[in-house]
Amino acid sequence: MTTASVWVAASAALLLVAACASNDPNNPSASNPSRQCFFANSANGFTAVDTQTVNVRVGARDVYRLDLMGTCPDINWNHQIALVSRGSSSICTGTGATIVTRGPTGQQRCPVRMVTKLTPEEVEALRPRDRP
Repeated sequence: MTTASVWVAASAALLLVAACASNDPNNPSASNPSRQCFFANSANGFTAVDTQTVNVRVGARDVYRLDLMGTCPDINWNHQIALVSRGSSSICTGTGATIVTRGPTGQQRCPVRMVTKLTPEEVEALRPRDRP
C-alpha cells in the first residue's frame, strides 16, 4: 500500500468516526442542540391527521409530526405502519424517513419530508382524534 493510499484510508476512517459520533441518537446535541432523534422501532402508536401528515407516539410522552412529501392514499384507514429511516436505525428531526403501509394494490411507500418533535404544549393542543 502506498503512502497516499494509507493517508486516504486514514482520512476516510476519521471522517466515518466523526460522522458516527455526531449522529449518535443517544446524544442528539452532538452535532445540533435542537436535533432530536428516536429509534424507528420505539414508535408505539400513530394517527394519520390527513393524507400528508402523520403523528407518531414514541414512548409514553413524546409525539413527532411526520410531514409527507406528497399524499399517502389510504393511510388514514391503516391500523399499522412501518417506519424506515435513511442510513441508520434512528429518525431525527429535520431529516427524512419513509412510511411503509398497505394500499388497495399492495405495499406503498410514502417518503417523509420533515420530522418535527412536538412540544408538550403542542401535543396538548392537538385535537383528541389527532393524538396517537
